[in-house]
Amino acid sequence: MASPISQGKLAIVMDDAKERRTIAQSFLDEFEVFEAANHDEAHKILQDQSIDVLLLELRSEPASLRACLTLQGEIRESELDTLVIPLSDDRRKASALKAMDAGAYDFFLKPVDADVLRPIVVRALEKLRTDRENRLLRDELHRKNAFGDLLGVSQPMQTLFDSIRRVAQSGSTVSIRGESGTGKELVARSIHQNSPRRDRAFISVNCAALPETLMEAELFGFEKGAFTGALVTKEGRMELAHRGTLFLDEIGTLTPALQSKLLRVLEEHSVVRLGGKRPVKLDFRLITATNEDLETLVRKGQFREDLYYRIHVFPLYVPPLRERTEDIPLLIDYFVQVHCATNRLPPKQVANDAMSAFERYPWPGNVRELENAVQRSVLMTDENVITLRSLPKEVLDATASDSRGRFKMPAKGIRLAEEVAAFEKRWIEAALADAGGVKAQAAKRLGIGKDQMKYLCRKHNL
Repeated sequence: MASPISQGKLAIVMDDAKERRTIAQSFLDEFEVFEAANHDEAHKILQDQSIDVLLLELRSEPASLRACLTLQGEIRESELDTLVIPLSDDRRKASALKAMDAGAYDFFLKPVDADVLRPIVVRALEKLRTDRENRLLRDELHRKNAFGDLLGVSQPMQTLFDSIRRVAQSGSTVSIRGESGTGKELVARSIHQNSPRRDRAFISVNCAALPETLMEAELFGFEKGAFTGALVTKEGRMELAHRGTLFLDEIGTLTPALQSKLLRVLEEHSVVRLGGKRPVKLDFRLITATNEDLETLVRKGQFREDLYYRIHVFPLYVPPLRERTEDIPLLIDYFVQVHCATNRLPPKQVANDAMSAFERYPWPGNVRELENAVQRSVLMTDENVITLRSLPKEVLDATASDSRGRFKMPAKGIRLAEEVAAFEKRWIEAALADAGGVKAQAAKRLGIGKDQMKYLCRKHNL
């Protein structure tokens, strides 16, 4: 009972053979159609065929509703991605809601008019195919990328990938440095996934997220009755990371008291819960991250020097996006694909002028800001091509190719020499700040020689 050219597989479950055959005949030109008189026959068809859409009769009797809900539940819990559309003479809203809650794609009231039902079935098939394509795309993206969501072809990223490969197999403590939004947690997860501990837990803690008292309980755990509200004993994040990896983000924000307790855990390989007396043995790999200058904090007495040397065994640097601009198109393509798949949208492309605008923007929020901008652009685009119209306003304003859109001449005019000097000074200050005050490094970032850098510093009293 199959058509020579099938666009999808449709199954009809209905005990009335005449009615079932009438519905089947109306779909034979567009679908490969299978018929079942009862749920037992339906199970066999579902096992033997990759059914796309299942038209399931639902009568008003309670037994029929229970049987339909059971079959829908079995489909949902299995690996099948069949979409179910009940065909019902039960006009009670409660029945329709129960069917939809059980995962039905739609709910169609009898009598069946094939001209009305056909568009619903076609839309269901289109949705199913889009979901399958997006799922395959997500799987392919993750299969190709051994470093999770870390992407890059630039030299700074290749250096980072090489460092991850080298340190992952060791048990060394890793300290990750980088600006906010560069993907420090992704680096930590990549180290874990490529390490011998990959089958154990990866526990992430943002040290800046909670006040000291709550952070202490979160990290070290507590015994029942240790403080008001401690109604049960709770393992801390350190215990949960046993034999796995503990990632402490923004470690520079830990208070001196917590720094001291963390150091003791690292030295003794054990932890004592709040209110507890018995030490619990621990074995975890520690990875830390910060966007602060820990060396400066150590000099100021704000971070323990002995803890610094304990965690600073293998340092890694995650470059900001401005140091790897050649990766921007790759990242944009990846984020477009991911967010199209996540939002169940057809795949989209980025127009050349929109891509150029993305590349010209400075991205102070790094990869996190880029992903947010791409996600907004995907959602704001109805067509299959992302154009300038869909880009966030800040990207357009900062990258407008028309100089008249970026500069407005005051009514009284300007003093060009002073404006150019001020612009020059701002870039030099930015380069010095980025290079930690080292003029030689700042000169490299500005693309000028050391002598010119010295001259410009004297010129602007820097």
